[in-house]
Amino acid sequence: MSIQSFLLNQYTKWKLKDVPEAQREQMTALVIKDPQLFKKIGEEIERRKKGGESETKAALEVMKKYRTELAALMQR
Repeated sequence: MSIQSFLLNQYTKWKLKDVPEAQREQMTALVIKDPQLFKKIGEEIERRKKGGESETKAALEVMKKYRTELAALMQR
């Protein structure tokens, strides 16, 4: 396990502590496969939140925008 994988795993455990273990592991695996995509998604969500949108609405809209990339990532 690389240091990056370890740190991502610890971060997701902390951030997603209320999410079931299996889903948390799935999310971690997706982030490890394409960390740049998730960085871009996170930055866009933050920009929208600063613009006045709620976190939930911002996340949903951004996830819709990147739906095809996320689906392709899940197929790998």
